[in-house]
Amino acid sequence: MAYIQLKTFIQAPAQLCFDLSRSIDLHTQGMQHTEEKAVAGVTSGLIGPGESVTWQARHFGISMRLASKITAMRFSDYFRDEMQEGPFKSMTHDHVFMEERGGTLMIDDFEFYSPCGLAGKLVDFLILKGYMKRLLKKRNHLIQRVAEEQAKAG
Repeated sequence: MAYIQLKTFIQAPAQLCFDLSRSIDLHTQGMQHTEEKAVAGVTSGLIGPGESVTWQARHFGISMRLASKITAMRFSDYFRDEMQEGPFKSMTHDHVFMEERGGTLMIDDFEFYSPCGLAGKLVDFLILKGYMKRLLKKRNHLIQRVAEEQAKAG
C-alpha cells in the first residue's frame, strides 16, 4: 500500500475549489502531457455522486484505462473516488475542502495498492509513489491557479 497526503491552500471559496476538483474538463486540460481523456461515463462537466468516469492515458509509454466512481459526497466539503477497474489492485482518493483564513485548505488523501504482491510493493515504493505525487501536485496547482483567478475576477 502506498499513501500520499497533500495539503494545498487556495485563496478562493471552498465551493469553487470543490467544483473545480470535480471538473472533468479541467482535469483533462491539466493532464495533456499524459494524453488523458475521459472516454466513458461522465466525459465533461462536473461529476457527481454515484457517477463514473473512465480515463484513458499514457503513463510510462503505455496506454492505460482507469474507471473511477464517486462513492461518497458531501456537497462543498468532501468527496471520494474509487477505482472500479484499472491498473491498480485498488485505489481510493479522498478530497477534503475546509474553509480557513479566508480561503480553502484542500486536502488529498490518496491510497493505492499495486498488484503482484511484494514486487508491486517495491514498484510502489521505488517508482509509483513519487510519480503519483507529482501528478497530484500538478493537478492541485492547476486547481489553485484557476480558482484564485476566478475568485479575483469576482
